[in-house]
Amino acid sequence: MIQVKNLTRRYGDFIAVDDVSFEIGRGEIVGLLGHNGAGKTTIMKMLTGFLEPTGGTINIDGLLIGRDTTTIQSRIGYLPENCPIWPEMTVIDYLDYQAILHGLSDNQRRSAIARAIRRTALKEKATSPIQTLSRGYRQRVGVAQAILHKPDIVILDEPTNGLDPTQIRQMRDLIRELAQTATVVVSTHILQEVQAVCERVLILRAGRLAVDSRLHELQRDGALLVAVDGDGERTLHAVDGVEKVSELESSDGQRRYRVQAQPGSAPRVAQAVMNAGLALHELTPERHDLETVFTSINEEVNHG
Repeated sequence: MIQVKNLTRRYGDFIAVDDVSFEIGRGEIVGLLGHNGAGKTTIMKMLTGFLEPTGGTINIDGLLIGRDTTTIQSRIGYLPENCPIWPEMTVIDYLDYQAILHGLSDNQRRSAIARAIRRTALKEKATSPIQTLSRGYRQRVGVAQAILHKPDIVILDEPTNGLDPTQIRQMRDLIRELAQTATVVVSTHILQEVQAVCERVLILRAGRLAVDSRLHELQRDGALLVAVDGDGERTLHAVDGVEKVSELESSDGQRRYRVQAQPGSAPRVAQAVMNAGLALHELTPERHDLETVFTSINEEVNHG
């Protein structure tokens, strides 16, 4: 549904986004991660047609940003990081104004506003001036305006900013609900939010796409943790598919190793250990959470 090819954005000599390519299918929930300055907000602005690329293309169902920008924008719901909201307006008046901008008729506006208020749990604040709302409620107003017109694509920049734990759970549920009929792209610095709702993650570093992976694949590092009752380093090195063996701190008289290996190597490792006459006490895949993976990727930049 979304095809991004060789996307680049320069500001003078500074390259904010550098030759980024990816595809996102209908109904996916994709997390966009990166430190400040990594390029994620720039990419979101280009996806929504509010910023023109220096190079590359963005194709959405055969429509091109630059050529068909207005049509594309009518199909996108966008929550920017700092959503422009008129503070003197009431919530319902603001949403009505946004619905008019989307070209909805009177009947469509009424039902769309009611639906958006219900989905974002804004009923008790519907007639309140926006300037009287907490940051969390203002964030929900921003989400409500993004989903008024039943967009095919919903792009949310830091959607849980300012929300309390109950509101965060409601936002997660809403994102999952939106994905039943729309593609959802979530940009956030809160890694737990990506783990909670996203099935795929794009990690940016220094304007380039460092990782494009489904979460379960990203967290499966490919390393094996092996514990044997003797010196097994040479045996492990000799196994087909093993790329690196690192000895870890021993415990309970066992020698422990971290074995970097190609997928499917575990049976060969087990057989080699037994053939060498060693007792195998542990053979498990090493798993990381997203925070560990994200930190590792950015350490590669700092030390690479």
